[in-house]
Amino acid sequence: MRVVIVDDERLARDELRRLLHAHADVVVVGEAATADEAVACAADDDVDLLLLDIDMPGGSGFDVLERLERVPRVIFTTAYDAFAVRAFEVNALDYLMKPIHPDRLAAALDRVRATLAGSAEAAPRQRLERVFVRDGERCWLIPVASIALLESEGNYTRVCFDGNRPLVRTPLQRLEGRLDPAVFFRASRSHIVNLRFVERIDPAVNDGLIVHLRTVGEVSVSRRQVRRLRDAWSIDR
Repeated sequence: MRVVIVDDERLARDELRRLLHAHADVVVVGEAATADEAVACAADDDVDLLLLDIDMPGGSGFDVLERLERVPRVIFTTAYDAFAVRAFEVNALDYLMKPIHPDRLAAALDRVRATLAGSAEAAPRQRLERVFVRDGERCWLIPVASIALLESEGNYTRVCFDGNRPLVRTPLQRLEGRLDPAVFFRASRSHIVNLRFVERIDPAVNDGLIVHLRTVGEVSVSRRQVRRLRDAWSIDR
């Protein structure tokens, strides 16, 4: 298990290293004391877990998650209990209060091991599995499979899931390269649809198609993409 420790206090980082030394399968691959350093360390696709403080220079732990394209598993380590509910809203695996007890850390690491084992047969690691988004004070760590539609808005992307439509600060083009092409279809320059949410496909003017998505509504397929969609769904011309 490859771990990055994020905490602005050197003594706290040293203590976490000491506690992790008891776990033979854990390798600390990086440390960070600021939000910028944390983003740089966590950007490595081989990072399995962030031990993430909340209050640090340059932004909070939640700010760090929002800036990451690929969000590893997260255990928050903090001296404050006020953020616990928010932490679990973003699917953190645990929330450890300082000073951290060895047994609590061991139990949290067991949760990480279970999730790693469960995803061992999943899609290749380079595929995007989860997306962190924030809309005001609300935060989500969304499984990509639950996203019905991705919609471009300039350099941002609107993520449509479960009736929510928050923005992420990543261009649609960049996200597309991390998605499973067997599931996500580029309907137009501005839209990527999750084919598993398609309820029906109707003809449109000029040989076009309209895709109706569960929970979202309809999306027009650009003329250049119609043939690809017809082939993928064996739609008669």
